[in-house]
Amino acid sequence: MTHPFLLLKWLEEQLHLHLGEHVTYTWFVMVVLIVLAFLATRSLKTVPAGMQNLMEVVVGGIENLIDETMGPKGKAYFPLIATFALFILVSNLIALIPGFYPPTANLNTNFALALTVFAMTHIVGVKEHGISYLKHFMGPMLVLAPLIFIIEIIGHIARPLSLSLRLFGNMYGHEIVLMIFVGLVPFLLPVPMMLMGVLVAFIQTFVFSLLAMIYIAGAIEEAH
Repeated sequence: MTHPFLLLKWLEEQLHLHLGEHVTYTWFVMVVLIVLAFLATRSLKTVPAGMQNLMEVVVGGIENLIDETMGPKGKAYFPLIATFALFILVSNLIALIPGFYPPTANLNTNFALALTVFAMTHIVGVKEHGISYLKHFMGPMLVLAPLIFIIEIIGHIARPLSLSLRLFGNMYGHEIVLMIFVGLVPFLLPVPMMLMGVLVAFIQTFVFSLLAMIYIAGAIEEAH
């Protein structure tokens, strides 16, 4: 995929840096989120308005989704899930701005996010259950435990692959299609694709965050 012009890539070249556009745009997304957090909290009001109101709606929506998916224990993991959701959403949405590149269209970024989910799943499992966490991999019958253990290990290893490839495939594919339409007909025709890109951005954010919650919630539950 070749972009006609990437603003931060051009700046990177001027500074003689060799970081890669996915790294520079990841930093850009981090700066955007910090600025949004500052604007939303610099003058908190009892009756929210403006940026505070917007962020309260977003944070409240994430919190409700965590409560419904993970239960009361899920509140402890709100910072992690909210960070995933906000980072992925902003990363996806900046793809619609000319001259900007979504970090989530790069497999390295997505695999790093997926590995974080993978690591946290098992860290939480060991924290909640100790050595008894191994029961999650043994299945319901002791005689089938060796076979079930192998299947469970393969399934858990596949999780970061599926998380990263799903997000990468959708965002990279959208970028390719959008660049093709922009190259062929630069006016009006790409607009429907950009509107679809907004929908894709929200759906992929929801899917990644929901799966992360399900995996962690599974580690919290008692093995049966």
